Amino acid sequence: MNSVSKVAIGHFKLFSGLIFLVTFLFMSSAQAANINDESFKESLNTLNVKSFKNKKTAIEAFSMLEDDRVLPVLKALLKAELFYRKSDKEIVYAIKNDSNYEITHVITGESYGEVKKRKIKKIRINNSLRRTLRAAIANLSLGSKDVSIRISALNEVLKEINDESVELLNSRKEKETDNEALRLIDIGLSLYALDNGEKPQRLQAISVLSETINPEARKKLAGLLLKENEQYIEEDKDIRDAAKKAIKKIEDNVDLIGIVETTFFGLSLGSVLVLSAIGLAITFGVMGVINMAHGELMMIGAYTTYVIQLLMPNHIDMSLFVAVPAAFVVSGLFGIAIERGVIRHLYGRPLETLLATFGISLILQQLVRSIFSPLNRAVETPSWMSGSLEINSVLSLTYNRLYIIVFALLVFAMLLMIMKRTSLGLQVRAVSQNRPMAKAMGIKTEWVDALTFGLGSGIAGIAGVALSQLTNVGPNLGQTYIIDSFMVVVFGGVGNLWGTLVAGLSLGVANKVLEPWSGAVLAKIIVLVFIILFIQKKPRGLFPQKGRSAEN
Repeated sequence: MNSVSKVAIGHFKLFSGLIFLVTFLFMSSAQAANINDESFKESLNTLNVKSFKNKKTAIEAFSMLEDDRVLPVLKALLKAELFYRKSDKEIVYAIKNDSNYEITHVITGESYGEVKKRKIKKIRINNSLRRTLRAAIANLSLGSKDVSIRISALNEVLKEINDESVELLNSRKEKETDNEALRLIDIGLSLYALDNGEKPQRLQAISVLSETINPEARKKLAGLLLKENEQYIEEDKDIRDAAKKAIKKIEDNVDLIGIVETTFFGLSLGSVLVLSAIGLAITFGVMGVINMAHGELMMIGAYTTYVIQLLMPNHIDMSLFVAVPAAFVVSGLFGIAIERGVIRHLYGRPLETLLATFGISLILQQLVRSIFSPLNRAVETPSWMSGSLEINSVLSLTYNRLYIIVFALLVFAMLLMIMKRTSLGLQVRAVSQNRPMAKAMGIKTEWVDALTFGLGSGIAGIAGVALSQLTNVGPNLGQTYIIDSFMVVVFGGVGNLWGTLVAGLSLGVANKVLEPWSGAVLAKIIVLVFIILFIQKKPRGLFPQKGRSAEN
């Protein structure tokens, strides 16, 4: 036998060995899985016994299994969603759907479809078993590898502190590594000590609870001040005084968080004002055109979003990524058509542009009513914009407003880049600062005007996309923001982008700060009066534009 044959035989033996090893491991894992499923099924079936005493023992034994399927079963049993089929006694999940029940295999997760109520029977529990289940669920959840599950379980434990839950918290404290979870554990132990500890322990517990805004802690501390027993008041005067100071400290922290929340809502409103005014700042600043149809260009952007969602109903999460460029193009084309058809004949006559664009706004509103009807249209919010970011038990930031703030800053940055780094931006700045000189240098001011008006109109369309996520889309959508847009432009400085950003955010925050004590309408009036007084002192706004045309 030559050397080549020996090498071939060696490779064949090695390959055969690898196949055998893989096959052995696969069969071993499959066998282990089958054994595990059989063990799980046997323990699961013990839950379906008539005696509540035996059922308690079965729940405790079942909760000791190291299997990811245990926790969902216990939760389903607590929520009365664990049933068995009368035909074969097989335990299933059952969710009520009208008059029928949707049943699912517990082990495999396979759906069995809908069945009538008479085909299945609920596995019943009593109050004692509910307490056992809650303890078992809390124990399993506290031992989860997922921090969010542990924190959620700890928040549930805090709602009912007793000897069993304190034992769980103490055992978990030795193993816990997450700071937020450890903080919740300390709150739970302090709540227990407040009712069951000696005076030094209770004072220490009050000190710990004063550092949190947890609602259970606030409720417990407030309860100390509701005691009406005179002897109790006298003997626990130090505790009551400490509780008063702790509640005052908590209320101060809540007020501080309230300021943060008000600022967030003000910034979100200000971001909408920036989006709605930034396009107007360009057209008004460069061409001196009082465009009363600017709000209707926003409306067109909002309706473009609505149409895009009609065209892609199965991809709502992606719809805004299509709607933003589409709204920019559609509103921009409308803007160019308005400028070429009407505005270019009225340059130098601002009052006539006001009347003409007001008429155009009425035409656009009627056009939308004829196509889409006068009724408001609801635009769906993508799943990634739904819900809120919970900072703590008092403060939560809604995702849609958070994204709109970021979106407004991105649009501002992109527009600033266009104005500073492109030839169009250079020509726009030249025309706005000195139109005769720009024309003498060979700049086609007519096309600069058309493109500038189209750019401002396109940004108005993008603002409409953002507004569609905050309110219903209707023919009168733009009228709500047109006056506010002009106020932002005048306050910030006509034609100045940085002035528009600062003015929009400032007026948004000011409105939200004033609203709680003055009301929404009076808050707007106060802001308007302030702007009028401010313009008397600085007629050209916060950041006045420089240049010969600007001076004129």
